[in-house]
Amino acid sequence: MSAAKFQAGGMPAPSFVYVSNGADGDIGCYRMQADGSLQPQARVRVGEFVGPLAVSPDARFLYAAVRAQPFCVHAYSIAPDSGALTPLSVTPLAASCPYIALDRSGRYLFGASYHSHLISVNAVGADGRVAAAPLQLIPVGRNAHSIRSDRSNRYVYVPALGSDQIFQFVFDAGTGRLRSNTPAVAQMQPGTGPRHYVISADNRFFYVLSELLGSVTSYALDGDTGLLSEIATASGLPPDAGLVPGAPRAGVGAADSAPPRNRDRDIWAADIQLSPEGSFLYTSERSSSTLAAFRVDAATGRLTYLGSTPTETQPRGFALSPEGKYLVACGEKSEAVTVYAIDQASGALALLQKYPGGKGASWIEIVRTAT
Repeated sequence: MSAAKFQAGGMPAPSFVYVSNGADGDIGCYRMQADGSLQPQARVRVGEFVGPLAVSPDARFLYAAVRAQPFCVHAYSIAPDSGALTPLSVTPLAASCPYIALDRSGRYLFGASYHSHLISVNAVGADGRVAAAPLQLIPVGRNAHSIRSDRSNRYVYVPALGSDQIFQFVFDAGTGRLRSNTPAVAQMQPGTGPRHYVISADNRFFYVLSELLGSVTSYALDGDTGLLSEIATASGLPPDAGLVPGAPRAGVGAADSAPPRNRDRDIWAADIQLSPEGSFLYTSERSSSTLAAFRVDAATGRLTYLGSTPTETQPRGFALSPEGKYLVACGEKSEAVTVYAIDQASGALALLQKYPGGKGASWIEIVRTAT
């Protein structure tokens, strides 16, 4: 939620931070103050291996996917004044999904399944509840890792990490159905491992993170056709990182079929976020437990690597506050949540404070409610 919202009297509406703690099976809840400090609230029990979170465009509902059997998605209403979560429904999912997202209307929930190599679309009611029967289940390339719509809500993209492809879809927001664009796939170089992506506010550029190389590839997004055209790639690792290209992993709840070897120095990038005004882009890398910062050229879409900052151990998810002043990070092997101040001129991160967190933290959403 990047647009600033205000309460009566001109004060900023409150922001709330939600962290999924997979090993604890709950969601950590925090109220974010104007100075970036967090006030811990009551944690909400969800279920074993709760993973990805998603927020409705109107900030009224939070969704949490459970990656242990039986696979499902929990829907909650968000109290605008306190951020408290009230359970609404639990809906089966067709497979384990490491990524879920709402379309721009909030009427459809997308899911991407790494293990089942497919994507799903479920209808969402006006009351926030997710329909049980999926509208579509679509096979894609190996290890689908994320799914989102562009800012026009006309196109949807799905990086497939194991086959080094970005699947391109045309989306009908009236029916909730997807169909392949032409061409259906943007092919990346072998061994790239595309994972998560973000789209610029003006919908001109698409930035996809390579899990296996720690780099970010910029694409031009054609607003008329929805097709992607590669621009350039920038590494998010310092020269002395001491890491080597990674390889696809089995993921949560699956046996690893790759030959046994030491993966401690494998590049293992995870998440990507773009500042609201579009000046800076950030990624997380789990083997080195760092956050990388890039400067964005708004005219060309090209990125310049600025440097990396140590963070929580094995950082999978992180998020930026709605006005872009703060970054909140967690780690899968840490029990702390850390807040950084973002220098608005340089993009540099400065540690503000650490707060108690949960075990196996993997995802963060920051929501500014309308009160």
